[in-house]
Amino acid sequence: MTDPLGTKPACLLTVVIPLLNEQEVLPELHARLKAATAGLQAPVELLFVDDGSTDHSAAVLQGLAAQDPQVGVIRFSRNFGKEQAMSAGLQAARGEAVVILDADLQHPPEHIPEMVTAWRAGADIVNMKRRSRRDESWTKRRAAGAFYRLINRLSDTPIPADIGDFRLLSRRAVQALNRMPERNRFMKGLFAWIGFPQVTLEYDVAERAGGATKWSPHQLTRLAVEGITAFSIQPLKFATKLGLLTALLAVGLGLFYLVRALLLGDPVPGFPTLIVVILMLGGMQLMAIGLLGEYLGRLWLESKQRPLYIVQDHWPARQFEASAQEGP
Repeated sequence: MTDPLGTKPACLLTVVIPLLNEQEVLPELHARLKAATAGLQAPVELLFVDDGSTDHSAAVLQGLAAQDPQVGVIRFSRNFGKEQAMSAGLQAARGEAVVILDADLQHPPEHIPEMVTAWRAGADIVNMKRRSRRDESWTKRRAAGAFYRLINRLSDTPIPADIGDFRLLSRRAVQALNRMPERNRFMKGLFAWIGFPQVTLEYDVAERAGGATKWSPHQLTRLAVEGITAFSIQPLKFATKLGLLTALLAVGLGLFYLVRALLLGDPVPGFPTLIVVILMLGGMQLMAIGLLGEYLGRLWLESKQRPLYIVQDHWPARQFEASAQEGP
């Protein structure tokens, strides 16, 4: 899907909402979005991206689009992932600026006017940073902190901690992101990589309005691996350094045992030491092969050149159809 209007925006703001099985919260989300953007006194597009929901989300969205000309809907043919859903929304967005927020209402829509004010003051990207992670378990907080510390040590592009997908992007920032065709997408890294003037505002995470989180520990781990391998080759360099260090250690040990055997003999067989060394070397080799496999697997996926997603249904916001019919 390409930018429908090229470089010419059709409205002030597009709000992109990726979602999966959120039928319970959609009516409240729509009402709060309308109330939050009413004070902007300018055309606003509410673009919902249904990432292959299996509940009644599609029917609810179709009803919202029928009653509200500001609502547009993109529906995937299956679940492709949140990163792909955000990419689809950015490709189809028609606003001078684009806000991305989650459908579960943990990203309060009431902050949108504040974000627009910061954008109008000159920021191309307005990051929304959560004030605390007290709503999460101790394990998840520690894991998130460890991930951000690790990826910022490995990556050449600093990725701010505690800033999720809730943010505003200017039109030129959106166009920069839309020029990136990679299949293995880690959007938090891409948001940081494009640069441009940025400001950070703080907000309090709200309670989830309904349903349950769609992120399992396995999915979060996979996303972390995607982020590290997409924005750093340091693991490969680490494997090379580890292999070199191990080889030097092996040479040193070989010389040590040779000298000891020549001077003192070798009365006790070194079976335990041999087993430990073999296991250590084997584990290091398997780890290095695994790292190579992660990168080769991503090259394999990129070489296929498959589309990021497949759209099953697309209901554009009817307000643009009306303006097109009116003409200049």
